[in-house]
Amino acid sequence: MSAANTTKHKRTEAWFRIAKPLNKRRAASLSALSFILPLLIWCIVSYTPFIWHPDVKLDLGGVFGSTVYTAGDHVRKDYLPDLVAITKEQNQLILDERAAGETGGSKRENLKIVRRLSDILVKNGLISDEQSDSDDLIYEAWGKVAADPSILGKRPLTQENIEIIKQNWAILSSYSPTYEKSKFPKQPLLNLLPQGRPANPVFLPAPHEVLETGIRDWEAEPTGDKPSMFDRYLTSLQTVLLGFLMAALIAIPLGVIAGTYDVFAKLFEPFWDFFRYMPAPAFGTLLVAILGAHQSPKVALIFIGTFPHLLLMLTKTVRMVDLPLLEAAQTLGAKNKGLLTRVVVPASLPSIYNDLRIALGWAWTWLVIAELIGVKTGLTEVIDTQGVRRNFDRVYPVIILIGITGFITDQILAYLKTKLFPWQSNEK
Repeated sequence: MSAANTTKHKRTEAWFRIAKPLNKRRAASLSALSFILPLLIWCIVSYTPFIWHPDVKLDLGGVFGSTVYTAGDHVRKDYLPDLVAITKEQNQLILDERAAGETGGSKRENLKIVRRLSDILVKNGLISDEQSDSDDLIYEAWGKVAADPSILGKRPLTQENIEIIKQNWAILSSYSPTYEKSKFPKQPLLNLLPQGRPANPVFLPAPHEVLETGIRDWEAEPTGDKPSMFDRYLTSLQTVLLGFLMAALIAIPLGVIAGTYDVFAKLFEPFWDFFRYMPAPAFGTLLVAILGAHQSPKVALIFIGTFPHLLLMLTKTVRMVDLPLLEAAQTLGAKNKGLLTRVVVPASLPSIYNDLRIALGWAWTWLVIAELIGVKTGLTEVIDTQGVRRNFDRVYPVIILIGITGFITDQILAYLKTKLFPWQSNEK
């Protein structure tokens, strides 16, 4: 084997050694990659037009019978040409009426057409978001666009819409160069054609949309009696931690004695082994009836969802203490109480700590269900209300926030384990 092949073989072997850990640099690189890969796939799907964009996110909407589409709405890609065709038919009817000398129309409908351009004006910086309701500024911007369509550089109009803008502005400016309600024309204006950009379905917004919306919601000031996002976060955090701590405080002593003494194992395990198969959400209505509709039943539901599994897991963990260790302690004169407090508990503590980390993860998974019972509270209220309204760009940040909190908590606990139990090196 040549030297080059030998070197290559050694490098490959360094990555794929059976039952051998990678070095710290390789392990850290793969850990980072495990997060980067899903994000990369999300970005590819969102930002590469020819990969997958079944929807169009509208920059310009319209009225189509009883259906009204506004800027930001999603429509199927294959449905947009139908909307454009309908709008062209409407415009042709208007042109035919003009040719026939019929000029009936309404100021209200014309004003709706003028306002329909507001979102594109905001995106191009011609007006601010706060000015999007200002008819004066929108009217003025129509004149600027008609004179120089290139000012819509960030979010341009199609050539057909530019021609419609010019034709409409010719009518509008003939009545008044500035917006005056009394001089606003009744003569029907042509409808702007629906247009938009390729987009993911509404249930999978692009990463930048999720990030921007998440930051905006987090920084938003609370209105009325609605809590801020930070207050919601604290409420959810409190719910999870209270439910988990209650489960841990009861499960640890019971698990230790059940794992040590068979009499307690036979007393506790059969019932809780049966109970763990009962779906915790089924107790929601009962918990509300007993504890009220606010925070208490939510904490109780997390307790019910976590406690049985934690108890059985702790019992098994304690039972796995090495028998030779117990026999050695007995040979040295240890009695029942001493075996429990000086051998069983210290030997089990590192594994008990691991079990608690796993149980805390379970507690987080119960949060969304728990906060839906009774009065909806915390982060779950945002997920539920915005999900129903199909504002998924506001749902994803909350889901990601919960995941980040759980992950960071677990990493902190993993670090503390190395300080609390330095003698245990099975993870190195």
